[in-house]
Amino acid sequence: MPTAGESNDIVSASNQPAQRSAGLGGRLLTGKVDSVRRLGILLPFLALFIYLSFASSAFATKVNMLNILDQQSATLIIAAAGTLVLVSGGIDLSVGATYAFAGVTAAHFAAQTSPAVAILLGIGAGVLVGVANGLIVTVLRINSLIATLAMAFIVGGVATRVTSGNLLVLFDKPAFGKLAQTQFLTVKTSIWIMVLSVIVLAFVLGRSTAGRYIYAVGGNPRAALLAGVPVKAIRVLPFVISGAAAGLAGVIDTSRVLSAQASTGDVSLTFAVLAGIVVGGTSILGGEGAVWQTVVGVLFIALIDNGYQLQHYNVLYEQITLGVILIAAVSLDSWSRSRE
Repeated sequence: MPTAGESNDIVSASNQPAQRSAGLGGRLLTGKVDSVRRLGILLPFLALFIYLSFASSAFATKVNMLNILDQQSATLIIAAAGTLVLVSGGIDLSVGATYAFAGVTAAHFAAQTSPAVAILLGIGAGVLVGVANGLIVTVLRINSLIATLAMAFIVGGVATRVTSGNLLVLFDKPAFGKLAQTQFLTVKTSIWIMVLSVIVLAFVLGRSTAGRYIYAVGGNPRAALLAGVPVKAIRVLPFVISGAAAGLAGVIDTSRVLSAQASTGDVSLTFAVLAGIVVGGTSILGGEGAVWQTVVGVLFIALIDNGYQLQHYNVLYEQITLGVILIAAVSLDSWSRSRE
């Protein structure tokens, strides 16, 4: 007769194959879930691209592709930076207002000083908003959704006060337009700036120590703190980057159209940025996501818009389509997390 200890050993040994099997199955399932989360946007993006290439002869042309990238350059810059915010466990609803504020700041000073000074002050305005957002969230411990929403109202009010509600026009300052309108290898500088910004932000999130800390804080802030991660500083950093990106985007678009207004792109831009990030596969709960996914997500939405225009579809259906896609993306994220 085996003793009680021997019996426990026998039961434990008999359960080991099942435990190994369950562990293997869990790892395989988790791997599949991660793959779906990371690569899920690629298939619909490629399918839509192929469909539009056959459906419209004007779609897969150099002119149309460059127009899409030029129009989406500001959104891509802001969304790439916003990915860092969401991965860290936060959200920034002030990007649209910051974009407009930076644009009117740059336009205001471009009329009085040199283009270089105006550009720096415009981007600096974005950085200032980002720092304020980060400090409010970390020091005052206010939820980032509420804090950045309130900041959007504040910044929007300041921008309106600066412009007195008027459109600032810089048609007599063509030198300021060189930032976005100049071409290099037949591609506008606005696109080159966007590409460079996206590459830098992708490196920061995916390859740098700060990026690893951002993932850690977004995934489990308590564990990150115990591991020696400067949680408060890391939480502030993405907001600063987001503000700087919104400032840069606002300056670029002001340079592109040589005008700025306090209400430009406020709500619509914020929605486009968040939709692109979420559709790309970045989790709204933090700890998961990548800049390249956001780029694909933003471009996927841009292709939908471009397809509706080329095919002359009713734009009301475009809004419905985007709403359904956004719900599907969030549902996929929730489902994949529940299977882990």
